[in-house]
Amino acid sequence: MDILSLASLALAFVSIIGGSIAKGSGVAALLSTSAFMIVVLGTVASIFMQVPLATFKRGMAMGAWVFKPPQSDGDAVISKIVEWSNTARKQGLLGLESVVEQEQDAFIKKGLQALVDGGEPDAIRNQLEIELETIEHADLQGAKVYEGMGIYAPTLGIIGAVMGLMAVMQNLADPSKLGAGIAAAFVATIYGIGLANLFFLPMANKLKSVVHHQTQMRQMAIEGIISIAQGENPRNIESKLKGYVHH
Repeated sequence: MDILSLASLALAFVSIIGGSIAKGSGVAALLSTSAFMIVVLGTVASIFMQVPLATFKRGMAMGAWVFKPPQSDGDAVISKIVEWSNTARKQGLLGLESVVEQEQDAFIKKGLQALVDGGEPDAIRNQLEIELETIEHADLQGAKVYEGMGIYAPTLGIIGAVMGLMAVMQNLADPSKLGAGIAAAFVATIYGIGLANLFFLPMANKLKSVVHHQTQMRQMAIEGIISIAQGENPRNIESKLKGYVHH
């Protein structure tokens, strides 16, 4: 669980709600059905236009990574690769068949299977790098769903504010309605800018960092598998792979 993301969510609500209360506006001033419809539904409509359905679904599924990123213990992966290397040196590559069946990570499992099948190191590397590039591209596109919403939300907030002011202008003859009307008009701006800068854009950047970390771990796995295929010494493999892990 990402503690910083949970703390960010809590602080975001405190900053907006607490700030509104401290300014004397109260929580009720932040509630507006019309502003919600214009900003939130409008932002969703915009992102629907921007991305294919598959990308949108992937982006929504990746949203949970902000709070619970995929497990990727680099040291644990290195330990497994070194163990596989020792097995391959003692029993040959066919000795890794049982390892392939037990491996949970689909990407590493594919590389191990190619290794057991006797693929050439260059062919295995090419296959895995193509797979990695495809996964990374799809995941980055998923992260950009939130980036896109962060771009559109403030503009929709301005549209909501303008529409609110238009409604105010229609009631100029009734001064009692002007104050509340103008306040309600700017709630849409708060929704748009707040959602963009407190949620959508930070989520996009957090997801990109998770994707880059996942890519780095998979690159390490590729290097380890190729090193096993080339028959390198397990100690040398461990030393080389340690360069991928930063503490």
